[in-house]
Amino acid sequence: MSTKSWRDDALCRQTDPDLFMPEVGGTTTPAKRVCMACPVRRQCLNYAVDAEERWGIWGGLGQQELRRLIRARRAKTEAA
Repeated sequence: MSTKSWRDDALCRQTDPDLFMPEVGGTTTPAKRVCMACPVRRQCLNYAVDAEERWGIWGGLGQQELRRLIRARRAKTEAA
């Protein structure tokens, strides 16, 4: 029995994966453009934050943006 995952509908599956792991100093614009059109962008971002992914483009956010969101969620959880 197979269970469909949000990843099955991700547009990045149809795109060059290197786009989502740019070299240091490389542009994130093409990957973010793909993410903004993706029907599972929210699920991807939630996964990345929950898993504390620190590298790559996830849900339309770059590494620094993602790390800020992870830190904010961690701080909110610790304050509760």
